[in-house]
Amino acid sequence: MELGLLAIGAGLAVGLAALAAGIAQARIGAAAMGAIAEKPELTGRAILFVALPETTVILGFAVAAMIILLLGG
Repeated sequence: MELGLLAIGAGLAVGLAALAAGIAQARIGAAAMGAIAEKPELTGRAILFVALPETTVILGFAVAAMIILLLGG
């Protein structure tokens, strides 16, 4: 397969995952800050929920690595 197409596919896998995680974190973060303002004891849970969308980026990176390593080699 063409190396350029593999690079575009890997870039899209990471880029779109990062974009989705950013949008999710913006919405979750705003809601978490509202919840913390009302109940400060929810800070630990709020941090956990804000960090959860980052797993999407890690998954996108894993897919990109698999595209490059398995199809490019």
